[in-house]
Amino acid sequence: MVVIGLTGNIGTGKTTVSQILAKLGALIIDADKLGHKLLHPQTQTWHEIVFAFGRNILKPNGEIDRHKLAQIVFSNPEALTELNQIMHPRMYQIAKEKIEDGRRQGAKVIVLEAPLLIEAGWMPLVNQLWVTTAPKTVIMKRLKSQKGLDEAQILARLNSQLPQKEKIKQAHVVIDTNCDLSELEAKVTELWRKVTTNGL
Repeated sequence: MVVIGLTGNIGTGKTTVSQILAKLGALIIDADKLGHKLLHPQTQTWHEIVFAFGRNILKPNGEIDRHKLAQIVFSNPEALTELNQIMHPRMYQIAKEKIEDGRRQGAKVIVLEAPLLIEAGWMPLVNQLWVTTAPKTVIMKRLKSQKGLDEAQILARLNSQLPQKEKIKQAHVVIDTNCDLSELEAKVTELWRKVTTNGL
């Protein structure tokens, strides 16, 4: 079994690559989704975050307003560190358990998709690191159109992540997503062929 760590900065096409790998037969573990489950009302994580950041981050129904929380943490590095210290150890544990479940179920390839895989110290969970990249201008365009973020919000998020060039230095595979979808599918399919025949 091969565990691929799929990472890359916001807007570099991780999710698109992940979707292609899922179609090819990979078991996908999405770290963002693990994080969202931890935020459910009245969980221990929910209580810690509300204690740390105040009840004004809550929606009327008691759910954490992720947009409000993002505004706080991406404008304050100390707040982001505090949030990560609450979230990352729990997310790591859940990801580890899901990888073990996949192993028991006989999965050949597991993909752990995590934007902060390197920064959070999750490299021990994976055998290979795949990094998605795109030019900054392309990232800006994608995030403005897909997520409705303005330039300041995009830069705040990018500045909270390890620079692309640093991630590339640690990568086994680099996937430039600045191409059309059919070309990207061809690139990822070839990588899949390599990894499933000889482990890359």
